[in-house]
Amino acid sequence: MDSAVLAAIASPRRREILRLVWTQEQSAGAIHQAMPDVSFPAVSLQLRSLVEAGLVEVRAQQRNRFYRARRKAFGPVAKILERMWDDALWKLKLAAELEETRRGPKPGRK
Repeated sequence: MDSAVLAAIASPRRREILRLVWTQEQSAGAIHQAMPDVSFPAVSLQLRSLVEAGLVEVRAQQRNRFYRARRKAFGPVAKILERMWDDALWKLKLAAELEETRRGPKPGRK
């Protein structure tokens, strides 16, 4: 398995971005809106790392950037990711991981 693929799926934030751009192209703004607990610069940084790894392609249109997963770049890992995203237990695990890696004050805590 390619180390770029492993590095990409090691991060819960990058896995979530990949899920969002897996089947349809998304603007950077739409990706950010789907991840409200993450700043736009943080989303941009994750997108840049996915593009540099060759796992996501970017298309510029005027001032906007649109992203789509390069599914063939994942090889056999693609099927694993797709099964994982359909799994309800995985969704719960992702929510917990995202909350654990969230920066700043935790909601509901003082």
